[in-house]
Formats: sequence, structure tokens, C-alpha cells
Amino acid sequence: MREAVTLSDVAREAGVSPSTVSRVINGTARVAASKREAVLRAIERLHYRPNIMAKGLAQGRSLTIGVITQEISSPYYAEMLKGVEQALEGTAYHPIFASGHWRVDQEEAALKVLVGRQVDGLIVMDGSVPEERLKELAHTMPVVVVGRRIPGLQCLGIDNRRAAYEGVQHLIELGHRRIAHIAGPTSHPDSIERLEGYRAALEDAHIPFDPALVVVGDYMEQSGVLAVEALLARGALFTAIFAANDQMAYGANVALYRRGIRVPHDVSLVGFDDLPSSSYFTPPLTTVRQPGPAMGWEAARLMLALLEGRDYTPKPLSTHLVVRESTALIRSTGALAAHLLT
Repeated sequence: MREAVTLSDVAREAGVSPSTVSRVINGTARVAASKREAVLRAIERLHYRPNIMAKGLAQGRSLTIGVITQEISSPYYAEMLKGVEQALEGTAYHPIFASGHWRVDQEEAALKVLVGRQVDGLIVMDGSVPEERLKELAHTMPVVVVGRRIPGLQCLGIDNRRAAYEGVQHLIELGHRRIAHIAGPTSHPDSIERLEGYRAALEDAHIPFDPALVVVGDYMEQSGVLAVEALLARGALFTAIFAANDQMAYGANVALYRRGIRVPHDVSLVGFDDLPSSSYFTPPLTTVRQPGPAMGWEAARLMLALLEGRDYTPKPLSTHLVVRESTALIRSTGALAAHLLT
């Protein structure tokens, strides 16, 4: 097997010292044009590839960025991780992904693993790690937080309250007044803000808030199923559902289908995220689109700027409603609408 070409091999080929080759590669000092040209020609002839990891260690860096998500298998986080990978492509840095599995103790364990691997920076996507813990880490490395607002830290996110308001307002404009909400975990800031947006839209339309129409889920499909079952079991009357994410909307649709309740003929359904699969949902899902890949991209570019000591202003991250076939004007017929309107 062919041995790897070393820096010393390049030096011999170019007729210069290894330190000169190092200066050319790293750009750390001026080198005579003739020597620089000889080194570059030698690198090309020998197909030399610098050991980036060794270079990083020599500079006191691992050239890795830790990224902790709530759940790597989640399609929502997969979109953000894709953005991180794309932003780091072609740079010297590589991401190391870890998952908190929606539990504070697991998030802390993941943080310890990443810190133990001596990552140069940390991107935290959502999560419930205490603010003080993240501020403590920020004293030892750059930290970028996505989906939370923590004073003193570099944070990125969307206006969840406004985005949820827009989704519920769409249902109100279609004539719905009995709108159920499948909320996310009560410990997550985005869930709290989306519930606030739901309540604000109702209030502005002079629709009384009914706590019986709110069920808490965990952002997974099964909790959407259980939420609809809970609503029906308690006799809650509704003609529309606003789910705090698309995955719970998928589950809600399954539960309604099993009861013979049609979407959107009997119940309109709105999700949140606009996952790639939502446009292929049956019926295609009306949802609030948030820029998952862009959030990951901007988080990674901000991290690179922090590591390189330069300024960077992330692009604004905005949401918008994508109207598809899962919502419709309220009708005077249907399993639930007919009962409500009599």
C-alpha cells in the first residue's frame, strides 16, 4: 500500500526546509516567491494533502463543532442538521452530533461527551439545559443557541408566537371558532410561545379560550393520536385543530380517520414546521413553514465567525403559512360541524 506523503517529502522535492513548507501551507510568514512556487509545484506533483487534524491540534484546536439536538431521528432536526453540514462544507471544521432524547439528564450527558471530545464550539438546538449551565460553558468555548432566547448568549430563532397566531388566524378566517390545540411539551419555550400565539389569535377574534380544547403532546406522532382520542373522550366539540408541529398533526389525522372524521370536510387541520413530507400528506397539510435548513446554516456560520474572531450578522429567520388541502371553510354538515352548528 502506498505510504502517505509527508511534509518532509515535500520539502525534499522542493529543495527547501520543512519549516518553509509549513510557512507556505499555513501562510504564517512571508516566503520568497521562488521558494513558494517550488513548494506549490512539489505539493501538486506528490499529491500532498495536509493533515488538517494534526494542524488543528498543533494550534490547540480539534477543528470540530459539537451540535446537540433534542432527537437526531426527528425529521425537523434532520433539516437543521442538514443546514449545519452544508454551512461547514469546505471549511476545516466538522460537526459532531449528539441527541438529548427530550430529557434534561440525557442532554447533560450529551454535553459532557461533546466537551470531553474537546470540541471548539457548541451549537445547542432547543433543549431544556438550564440557562446557567449554557452560560458556564460559554466561558470556555463559543456557544450558539437555536430556538431559545438566553441573555448574554448568541441565539437564533423565529417568532413562534407570531407564527402560531398566523396558523390559528387562518382557521378563524375560514369560519372556525371551536379550534383545538395540540401543544408541545410544557417545558419547551417554543411550545409555550405557540400556545400564547394560539390564545392571542382567539382573543383578538373575541373567541373565549376553552382549556378543554388544549391537550399537551410530546411532538411525536403518537401523541397526536392520543391527543385527539383525549379530546373525543372528554366530549370536546371542535371543527379545527392547530397542532404545534407537523408530526403531531400526522398523528391527529390518523386518529380522526379511524373515527370516520374526514379532513378537511369535518375537521380542518393545521401543523407547524412544513416538513418535506407534509406536502405529500393525505390530504396535503396546511402548515406554518419555518426555515429549518436556514436555521442550521446560520447557526454554523455564526459559530465559524465566533471561532475566527470576526463579526457576522445572521440573516433574519422568518416563517409563513403554507395553505394546502387540509383546511377548508367550515361546513354545515359533517360529523362534528353539524353537531356544533345545531
